[in-house]
Amino acid sequence: MAIFQLTKDILFPPPQLADEDGLLAVGGDLSPERLIQAYSKGIFPWYVDSSPILWWSPDPRLVLFPEELRISRSLRQILNKNIFHVTTDKAFEDVIKNCAYIKRKGSFGTWLTKEMIYAYIRLHNLGYSHSVESWYEGQLVGGLYGVVLGGVFFGESMFTKISNASKVAFVKTVNYLKTQGYVIIDCQVVTQHLINMGARTIPRDQFLQILKDSIKKKVPPWGKDFYE
Repeated sequence: MAIFQLTKDILFPPPQLADEDGLLAVGGDLSPERLIQAYSKGIFPWYVDSSPILWWSPDPRLVLFPEELRISRSLRQILNKNIFHVTTDKAFEDVIKNCAYIKRKGSFGTWLTKEMIYAYIRLHNLGYSHSVESWYEGQLVGGLYGVVLGGVFFGESMFTKISNASKVAFVKTVNYLKTQGYVIIDCQVVTQHLINMGARTIPRDQFLQILKDSIKKKVPPWGKDFYE
C-alpha cells in the first residue's frame, strides 16, 4: 500500500489507508494545527532524527478505558504509603526532556527529537498537552505527558528514575481522568507494561468511532480537582 506524501496543506489521508504496520504518511510539519488535526483523526507522529516526519495509525490500537485500570497489590501498597508527591503541569519541559534522554532497557535512541520536544512544548503552552510529575524529596523522579482533546487523553511517553515513580504518576492520571469524565486513553502502540495495567487492543475502526464521539465531549479544564 502506498505511503502518502504530505504537503503544506494541513490535510491527512484516511487512517484506514495506512499500511499493515500502521504507517500512513510522510512529511509535513509539527505545527500545532497539524498535530491537533492528526490526533483528532487517530494519527500521531513517530520517527527518529535520521528520518523525515512519519505519521502512524496502527491497527489494532492499544487503549485503556479508565474504569478498566488494574493496579497490582505491590503498587497499591506503594500508593498507600504516599512515597511520591504527584503534581500536574509543574514541570512539563523537564518531563518531556527526561522522556527523551533517559535510557531505557533495550533502547538505542529516542523518537523524541528536538523538533518533537519543541512541538509538544508549544502544544502545552496552548493548553493541549499536559504533564504529570512524581517527586521524591523535592526531586523530579518520574512522570508522563500526553495530549488532551475533549474526553480523550493521548498518552505520549513516560520516564522513571526511581522504581514505580512513573507507575504512580500513571495511576494518578488515570484516576483523575475517570473522575473528570474522560472516555478513553490512547496508548498508541502495544507494550506489555500497559497491558498489565489494564490496556487492551481494539480494532482501529472501533477506536476511530470512539474517538470521533469522545473528542466532542466537554470535560472540566485540565487540573481541576486533580489534587482531591
